[in-house]
Amino acid sequence: MTIPDRFPAVLAATAMGVYLLLVVGATTSLTEAAAACSGWPLCGGGAALPSETAGWIALGHRAVAAVVGALVVLSVALAWRDGASRRVRGALAAALLLFPAQAGVGALVALGDLPASLGPVHLLLGVTIFGAVLAALAWWLEAETGVADDAPVDFQPGTDDLPPVEEAPEAEVPTATVPRLKATAAAYFRLMKPRLMWLLCLVAAAAMALAGGSGFTPYVVAATLAGGALSIGASGTFNHVFERDIDRRMQRTNDRPLATDLVPVRNALAFGLSLAAVSLGLFWTVNPLTAVLGLVAILFYSVVYTLVLKPNTVQNTVIGGAAGALPALIGWAAVTGEVGGGGLLLALVIFLWTPAHFYNLALAYKDDYERGGFPMMPVVRGETATRRHIVWYLGATLVAAVALAAVAEPLGALYAAVGVALGAVFLWAVVRLHYEQTESAAFRAFHASNAYLGLLLFAVVFDALVV
Repeated sequence: MTIPDRFPAVLAATAMGVYLLLVVGATTSLTEAAAACSGWPLCGGGAALPSETAGWIALGHRAVAAVVGALVVLSVALAWRDGASRRVRGALAAALLLFPAQAGVGALVALGDLPASLGPVHLLLGVTIFGAVLAALAWWLEAETGVADDAPVDFQPGTDDLPPVEEAPEAEVPTATVPRLKATAAAYFRLMKPRLMWLLCLVAAAAMALAGGSGFTPYVVAATLAGGALSIGASGTFNHVFERDIDRRMQRTNDRPLATDLVPVRNALAFGLSLAAVSLGLFWTVNPLTAVLGLVAILFYSVVYTLVLKPNTVQNTVIGGAAGALPALIGWAAVTGEVGGGGLLLALVIFLWTPAHFYNLALAYKDDYERGGFPMMPVVRGETATRRHIVWYLGATLVAAVALAAVAEPLGALYAAVGVALGAVFLWAVVRLHYEQTESAAFRAFHASNAYLGLLLFAVVFDALVV
């Protein structure tokens, strides 16, 4: 990859540096590390080294703050040197002005000159600085790599005025008895969209681990995960049924079981209804609220997203993110019998992550979605707008992950390390996507988003159960 200069790399490093401060700051407040290092700039009387791990966390936080402060200054200098736009320079100037104020609030809280209740102000200022630096990066990338009016002007979602459709080549279906039986068995499994299962079940598992308490029993965990897997299978099956005609148009989906008539529609409907019934039955044995949320999840993905949102609005991916967020509420409700704050925050992380994740796939398959008549963001608004939205939603996801760390008490060092490291990988893949603008770059960012969320959820489970 060729990047004209180092400015976007410095901005990305600055953004993730600020984000590191946010995550470590949230962890520090939870572990009462600030109280273990109450001096300034070091501990004790202000010149002593800490005597316990929590103090070293606080001291490391201050050391990182000094480095990040230097990066903010460097970013401002480069913005003026390279003649960045007024809004880029304004955002970075705001970050530069807020940084000393944020550090000052943190120092005064640590010294006891301000009440500990003002700690959230320190965190809020950090979020504002992070948003300012990320905004500068997004605007710079758009100015340097964007193309004006790169969306088809004749595409009108929700109408019959769609671009010409070219039939995709037909997929080959086995005719011999044994190969066809094997293909049929594999087809029913494929109807369940198994690639979605592991991630969404991991979301539910993370929510259950966070909730903990007496409701976190082996049966509840097993029944919830089994019911969740079957509900995902039911939703996927109904999605295949409702989109079978469109699937035949698209190169990516023309080999799906119903598109190739390998599975009859009647059988697929019966299969989906059976999966849904067993799923809801398992949820009901946990508690009624879990069953209700499970039914909402099936109906939302199968009907609201597939039939209403996906073919009619460019915001289908954003609103449809609720389908992926519901397993967090299901997992929390399974353990606690209610919808609580931790479950809602985890659901928010998933909801905001979904556009940052799926827009990469939409870029890679832009022509295919246009052929199918779906008003995906790259088709309707163009690739430049889509890449900009990826940056915004990635930033929002990272902020929501910090909020989860600040509220969910079990989360600690592993969650912080994974969130920062994989968040940086995700962001860098998105920066590369802006400059390369290729299918392979879109897939790289797509896989980076999967790695980020998957490992972050594993970290949630580990921190909640082991630490």
